[in-house]
Amino acid sequence: MKKTLTFFPALLFAGMLMAQETIDLAAIEKIKKEGLENSKVEEIAFELVDRVGPRLSNSEGYERATEYTVKQLSDWGLSNAKTEAWGEFGRGWEMEKSYVAMTKPYYMPFIAIPRAWTESTFGEVKGKVIFLDVQKEEDLEQYRGKLKGAIIGIKPTGSQAPTYQADALRFTAEQLHGMENPTPQQSSFTPEMRAQFMAARALAEKVNAFLVSEGAALIIKGVNGRHGTLFTSSPRGYLKDSPVGIPELETAPENVNLLARLAENGVEVEVEAEIQARYITDDLQGYNVIAEIPGTDPNLKSEVVMLGGHLDSWHGANGATDNAAGCIVMMEAVRILKATDLQPKRTIRIALWGGEEQGLHGSRGYVKNHFGDRETMKMTPEHEKISAYYNIDNGTGKIRGIYLQGNAAVEPIFNAWFAPLDAIVPDRTITISNTGGTDHQSFDALGIPGFQFIQDPIEYRSRTHHTNMDTFERLEMDDLKQMAVVVASFVYNTAQRAEKLPRKGPAKTN
Repeated sequence: MKKTLTFFPALLFAGMLMAQETIDLAAIEKIKKEGLENSKVEEIAFELVDRVGPRLSNSEGYERATEYTVKQLSDWGLSNAKTEAWGEFGRGWEMEKSYVAMTKPYYMPFIAIPRAWTESTFGEVKGKVIFLDVQKEEDLEQYRGKLKGAIIGIKPTGSQAPTYQADALRFTAEQLHGMENPTPQQSSFTPEMRAQFMAARALAEKVNAFLVSEGAALIIKGVNGRHGTLFTSSPRGYLKDSPVGIPELETAPENVNLLARLAENGVEVEVEAEIQARYITDDLQGYNVIAEIPGTDPNLKSEVVMLGGHLDSWHGANGATDNAAGCIVMMEAVRILKATDLQPKRTIRIALWGGEEQGLHGSRGYVKNHFGDRETMKMTPEHEKISAYYNIDNGTGKIRGIYLQGNAAVEPIFNAWFAPLDAIVPDRTITISNTGGTDHQSFDALGIPGFQFIQDPIEYRSRTHHTNMDTFERLEMDDLKQMAVVVASFVYNTAQRAEKLPRKGPAKTN
């Protein structure tokens, strides 16, 4: 974390850092001016969030997103803008209609979303709601022969009690300082808990197979969330050989709790619902979007600096903070570098990934195709040509620092790079900690310097991450501008260094 310094020592400290790490301050000022005064983040956001819409992997929305981003990057003057297949993903899926309401003992429309890749109901389904009491496989026998055409209710497992905390948060200086010197964390996921989890998952699979065999018509499942926000998910139905399942709606927990309370108190409850969806199977390949700013130095232009974020989203809303925000920032960063007419020595390559939500598939496939196999740790010649990869995928909040992923050698370099950005990155924190769950891990797994920035959480965990509320309104435009400036500066500095960024350790090569 940047300590508070008096004016002259601060200048001296910044000067010492930059003396060790050559920085083109005039270029950084150009980047700041372009990014803060001539920003296009709101325009990009409208196109990617509102006009394109949800971007479920291999859906028509995802195809619209690739078409828009390839054209936009080309229009800004980037080279080799294209979609690039990373390997087989599986089926696409399009939601065409979704409706559910309680009709007895009174009418009430519900907030609900079909699970991605779920089957259609093939018309409207009406009937009583049955809540199963299944603690073990043998409990299913009491329902045999009784569930044909039934609507099955599943209560949520999480708490809906008030949290007494603000939905939107920014990190305090004290919280950032705590990240700087992390204490060792022990996993709270014990072997016993893992065994319970695996047993619960196995039972759920047996229940689902039983419902299919019995001919149940629909599952209505309450999921986590509060006050109309619900967190979406998906069965693993995107694989080409996925078995047929039961049409399933996920609804706000309050809705299913209402149905359950009525049923438990002897009140007859009925619902009506309809799902219309279709699968897309003509092309099972998964695709990333790639574009470049070619390097200009004869000796360094064959080397690459990469930046990216995942383009795919869930389907319950428009995927604004997860992760249109990251794509907006990275697109704006390369736009800034082109608009300022800076001439990077190394090639700068932007990548917008597909299939992240199903397991980092797009970035892992790209890394395997270009840099090496993480299972055998055999590397390609390209592995030695990449300097670093920078990622954004923690929502709309501004950058407050960076995770080093255990690469202590880059700390003084990053400190020097942050120094000219002090005005827009106050209380910056550089932590040795790892962070997970997104595409920088695909690079880090092969020893390539891969980094995710520390970002203010805003409403990411409470309201927007994988929810039906992840909309344009949840984007903080000034934060996106700040992020784009920081990313553009880091990418440019990486492209200009005499040497590639230091790596954590040697990697095996062919």
